[in-house]
Amino acid sequence: MAKPGKREQIMQAAEKLFAGRRLHEVTLDDIAREAHIGKGTIYTYFKDKDDLFFQVATAGFEELCDLLQRRVAGDAPFKEQLLQACGAISAFFSRRRQLFRMIQTEDARMPLCRSGLRHRWLERRQLLVESLGRILRKGQVEGLVRDDLTDQMLATFLMGLLRTRARNLREDRDVIGDDLLVNLFLRGAGLRDAGARDAGSREAEKTAPAPLSAGSPPHT
Repeated sequence: MAKPGKREQIMQAAEKLFAGRRLHEVTLDDIAREAHIGKGTIYTYFKDKDDLFFQVATAGFEELCDLLQRRVAGDAPFKEQLLQACGAISAFFSRRRQLFRMIQTEDARMPLCRSGLRHRWLERRQLLVESLGRILRKGQVEGLVRDDLTDQMLATFLMGLLRTRARNLREDRDVIGDDLLVNLFLRGAGLRDAGARDAGSREAEKTAPAPLSAGSPPHT
């Protein structure tokens, strides 16, 4: 395997250190030691620690887009493509837990950042939404996915499900597998025959005899 360049070496060291500590707890000296370089080398590639953290986090979006391009078969049926995409994203979140945590941290603090940085972040995140949206658009064209929402809105909802499972439901991953997650996304949480039962209940209410009021004679 080729040895990573200096920039990648610094980013790998930062990702490792940020995994176990908060942003303010990690210094550039720490990162330089972990990367086995001089501290001044960091400034060749990054403006400061915030810029380094930002670039490491946004690199995750680029990796995910590349992963989807490689792992999702372009000629596969829609549902198979969706399962492949969810599997690839979930495996990435699990394998690169440090990077996933950094992306989550950066996403949470973006509303407080200056507009230029926020714009750059949203641009990178949008690349992932568009990659997933293209798969969902195929489902819309085939009439398998609702089209009253845009493919990118649907992609954002799906990413929310994947992030929630990765962040809060790690212990339940075997219970909520990719098949069930995709089923929840496509069909919702309602029981399959709930609509029919509701319709039947309404019809029964229409045909049921009116309750007797006080003092009314019984029906004969």
